Amino acid sequence: MEHTVSAFEQELKVLGGRVAEMGGLAERLIHDAIDALKRSDPDLARTVIERDRLLDRLQRETEDRAILVIARRQPMALDLREVVASMRIASELERVGDLAKNIAKRVVAIQGAVLNKRLVVGVEHIADIAAEQLKTVLDAFSDRDDAAAHLVRQRDGEIDALYTSLFRELLTYMMEDPRNISLCTHLLFCAKNVERIGDHATNIAETVHYVITGIAFDDERPKADTTADDPIEGGALP
Repeated sequence: MEHTVSAFEQELKVLGGRVAEMGGLAERLIHDAIDALKRSDPDLARTVIERDRLLDRLQRETEDRAILVIARRQPMALDLREVVASMRIASELERVGDLAKNIAKRVVAIQGAVLNKRLVVGVEHIADIAAEQLKTVLDAFSDRDDAAAHLVRQRDGEIDALYTSLFRELLTYMMEDPRNISLCTHLLFCAKNVERIGDHATNIAETVHYVITGIAFDDERPKADTTADDPIEGGALP
C-alpha cells in the first residue's frame, strides 16, 4: 500500500512538473510576442509561432498522462481534483500560447510599418500585467495558495479597464484618419489577445481555488471591459 501511495505521489509530481514547464513556456511566448511587436521583429515573431507547437504537444501529453493516472489510480476527493486541475490548467496554458501566437502573426502582417510608440506601449503595459497575473497564479497552484488565487481573480478587472481605455484610443485614431485603420486594427487585435490572456489567468485562479477548497467561487467574476457595446468589437472590422 505504501508503495502504491508513493507511486501515485510521484505521478502527481510529474503532472505538476509538466504544468510548470508549460507555464514557463507560455510566459516566454507572451514576452517574446510583445517584444517582437515592440521591436517590429518578424523573425522573433516567427519563432513564437513555431514554438507554440511545443506547447500544444505538452498539453496533449499532460492530458494523456492525467487520464492514465485517473484510469490506473481511480483517485477521489482532493487527489482527483489535483489531477483534473492539471488537465484544466494545461488546456488554459495551451490557449495562452495560441493567443501569443496570434499576436506574433499580427507582427508578421505589419512588418515594415511605422508603429505609434504610445499605442504599442499601451499594449505592452497590459501584457506586463497579464504575464504577471499568469506567473502569480501558476505559483499559487504550485504552492496551493488560495489567497494568491483570489488576488489574481480580483485583479482581472484592472486588465479589462486598461484594454477598454486602449480600445477607445485606437478607435479615436481610426476616426481621425482612415489611413490609421489597418494598423490600428492589428494593434486592437493584439490588445484583445492580451486581454484574453488575462481571462485565462483568471480561469486558472478559479481552478486553483477549487482544488484547494473543493468548491467554486460563488460570486460573479469582476469585469470592466465595456467594449462589447462598440460596433468594432462586435465584428464590424475583420
